[in-house]
Amino acid sequence: MKVGDVMTLDIEVLNPDDSLRTAAQLMADLDLEALPVSENNRLTGMISGRDIAIRAVAKSRGAAEVTVREAMSSDVLYCFENEPISDIAQKMNDWWVRRLPVVNENNRLIGIVSLADVTSLQAAAPTSRVVGERSQRLRAARSQQRIRRNRSAAVAA
Repeated sequence: MKVGDVMTLDIEVLNPDDSLRTAAQLMADLDLEALPVSENNRLTGMISGRDIAIRAVAKSRGAAEVTVREAMSSDVLYCFENEPISDIAQKMNDWWVRRLPVVNENNRLIGIVSLADVTSLQAAAPTSRVVGERSQRLRAARSQQRIRRNRSAAVAA
């Protein structure tokens, strides 16, 4: 089985010119600890809550004044959609990461694979079904959050 078979396609990304406040708010809304940063569908970095906290304080400026580009990690670990799951599980273990952005052969960001995606395949079939159902519910909840956020932004504008 390949990464493309289990990765999450509907992902939220940040633009390098977004503020750290925007990044932190999106991460809080989605209950995520890290998000990919993309410019023109190209993976340019990753930003974590730790990056936000440390770099905002280090720059002695507010989160609204510091851009994602200034705080993100630009040396990004990633994988390709056609890599075997077993290889990705080993890479995640070796690199001590829980999520990897997925790129295609043109290095375009197309999804993200999590440790949960990888380990759910190793579980028994009935358990995998439960994990899949939970994943679908989580995706639906995130989609609803995104819709509410977009509505709020439209009302504010």
